[in-house]
Amino acid sequence: MVFYWLHLLYIFIGSKLFWKEVDLTSNQTRKRRVSILDCDTFRYMSNAKYAYYMDFIRFEKMFRSKLFDNTVKKGMYAVLGSQKIIYKKPLKMWSTFTITLILEGWDDKWVYHSQVFEQNNQVCAIGYTKAAFWKDKKAQDIEMIFKNCGVTIIEMKISAEIDDIFINDYQLIKNTTDILT
Repeated sequence: MVFYWLHLLYIFIGSKLFWKEVDLTSNQTRKRRVSILDCDTFRYMSNAKYAYYMDFIRFEKMFRSKLFDNTVKKGMYAVLGSQKIIYKKPLKMWSTFTITLILEGWDDKWVYHSQVFEQNNQVCAIGYTKAAFWKDKKAQDIEMIFKNCGVTIIEMKISAEIDDIFINDYQLIKNTTDILT
């Protein structure tokens, strides 16, 4: 966990001092290497590390765009509402890969991203996330946040496929809660 926080500090400092600002709606790609600390005993990247790298690219986007100034500095904090990962091909230790963050769209409360892991021009995994910004125990208006960040696109609806990934989340929670009680 110490490495996680150190890496976030590195991303924050790099974003504020060395890297240029990026557009909130543009795709963001970062090249990475699978280290020994990323692997389980079978020499392949552990499933937990995919979420780790997905966090890093989302935070980098937040720090390098105007999003940080228009959310965190105003007392809002990012929350992940749901995350799905589809694995296709393992990433071997010491190999390089790219992760690309793609804005899939937003609604009044949530922003949706896909994060594509590629190696040798092959998709190895795809992660989908649904995130929001919270303040005073409620989700904030994403459209207003994006407008304050200089996004000129008025709306970007998510595709039916992305919506289908997350549509039953709350029903699953309710069913599990009913079983436990």
